[in-house]
Amino acid sequence: MRLSIVSTLYNSAPNLLEFYERITKCAQDITHDYEVILVNDGSPDNSLEVAVSIHEQDQRVKVIDLSRNFGHHKAIMTGLSYAQSDYVFLVDSDLEEPPETLKLFWNEMQGEKDIDVVFGIQGKRKGDWFEQISGSIFYRLINFLSDIKIPKNLLTVRLMTARYTKNLVQCREREINFSTLVELTGFKKKPVVVEKESRSPSNYSFLRKFSILVNAVTSSTIRPLWLIFYLGLTITLISTIFVIKLLIDRGLYGIGLEGWTSTIISIFFFGGLIIFVLGIIGIYLSKIFVESKQRPYVVVRNVYGSDRER
Repeated sequence: MRLSIVSTLYNSAPNLLEFYERITKCAQDITHDYEVILVNDGSPDNSLEVAVSIHEQDQRVKVIDLSRNFGHHKAIMTGLSYAQSDYVFLVDSDLEEPPETLKLFWNEMQGEKDIDVVFGIQGKRKGDWFEQISGSIFYRLINFLSDIKIPKNLLTVRLMTARYTKNLVQCREREINFSTLVELTGFKKKPVVVEKESRSPSNYSFLRKFSILVNAVTSSTIRPLWLIFYLGLTITLISTIFVIKLLIDRGLYGIGLEGWTSTIISIFFFGGLIIFVLGIIGIYLSKIFVESKQRPYVVVRNVYGSDRER
């Protein structure tokens, strides 16, 4: 097997046949020794039925049916773990990232023999002003708070060598952020600008993006804990200096601090700060709790076209 094409399914039925036709045409221009791995991530529509019908007509199509919706990133990692080829091409089946990108990435990789990953980035983010601004803020914050730097406007679509993919799927944590893992794995990579088509509005609200940001940061770095330490140290030093000043003013000049407004404000400020700090610590503790149970991060209900056991 020379080429594996991996894609996930979630509400993908309207585009799946077109995706299959376009991606197989591109694959055949490269090699006739290929497979297509489709991972059904608990899709609520008939994506599974469409994928199985394609498999019945083309045995090179493998379908992995997860027992429920586990999330896009976990479905991706599951599909990659089933890929057994010299090269693995990962692309979403919603056609926003053109399947023809495979040939572009293939030519880039063959032109530079020492690279292991060719991945896509957006030249300009799609969507309205809110989506563009929130996306920009997302990458700025995650690169500021995390030790792992993620390229701006990173896309899912990528072509990878077998040795890179093998090392990537060895990451077995339960709280997965794919963008972090692909950078954490290392190897030499090459970005290529890909024009992403806008076929539907983004399903990622501001709260969803914020949740992804928190998960990405707390899954990859302990820097927020150090920032808390320095914040506490700074507040302690400032408070100590302020207390010393009050004592000097009281002892030498008889000046006291009057009024309760400043006292109430201080109580609310430090009370909120304490709750915020405990919340960050709680997030890290919850991740330790989840990881310590060692549950599988997906459950495979059925596999069509593969005799591999997980």
